[in-house]
Amino acid sequence: MNNSLFNICRTAAYMLSTLLILGASSASASPIYWADWQSGTATQVNGTLTTATSTVNLTYTNPQGIAFLQTGTGTDYFNSFQDPSISPYTSNVVDNTPTPAEMIALQYAGNQTLTFSEVIANPVFSYVSLNGNGYAFDQDFDILSFGDASDGNVCGYWGCGTSYKNVVDLGGGNFEYQLLGTGEPHGTIQFTGAFDSVSWRSLSNEYWNGFTVGVQGTAVEVFGVPEPSALALLGLGLAGIGFSRKKKSKPTTL
Repeated sequence: MNNSLFNICRTAAYMLSTLLILGASSASASPIYWADWQSGTATQVNGTLTTATSTVNLTYTNPQGIAFLQTGTGTDYFNSFQDPSISPYTSNVVDNTPTPAEMIALQYAGNQTLTFSEVIANPVFSYVSLNGNGYAFDQDFDILSFGDASDGNVCGYWGCGTSYKNVVDLGGGNFEYQLLGTGEPHGTIQFTGAFDSVSWRSLSNEYWNGFTVGVQGTAVEVFGVPEPSALALLGLGLAGIGFSRKKKSKPTTL
């Protein structure tokens, strides 16, 4: 198969993958599989997400260094004992609160990245005490909930506050999506679609603000479709069959 046909098939497969994901990604209330943070250094933290059929490895990198890491012990800053119906972290999309005392605390401005060993679906990002700071993400997101009476929820661990999004046009077709707030923001946002990484930067130094992540499942579990690379191979196979049949059916001339 020539390169031109390969590129056409690969493009078609990616387009099909995108359409299927968009068609299947309308969010509804569901349990979230939250991160289990296990070990780390000042600049890297490792953990896992255990979904219905898979264990996804997490790698968080932050060259500036973190403030501290919770791996299931210590203060539950997510107040996970609260009634989920009024928690700052739950909504009509997220049923369950984050796992108690599983959190990465930040303190410095700068870039950071979270990568997943497998493509995951509709990740959620819950944050603690985002006052005096903010996060600028490389992907658009929806604010699902925050701890304030205006959102029908109780306060977070450190108090009440609202959250809002600010989109910044960086030029050249590039944008950043800022999570900002007033008061003492605690809450949850969601990225819709399939992801193998999410990057963002803390906008200022502040000791401290914290976060954890969760997912609705892997991309295969939630969307019911293989990853784009697998779709590309499928497209190539189908195109090859069609090409072969067309070639065989071509009439011969004398």
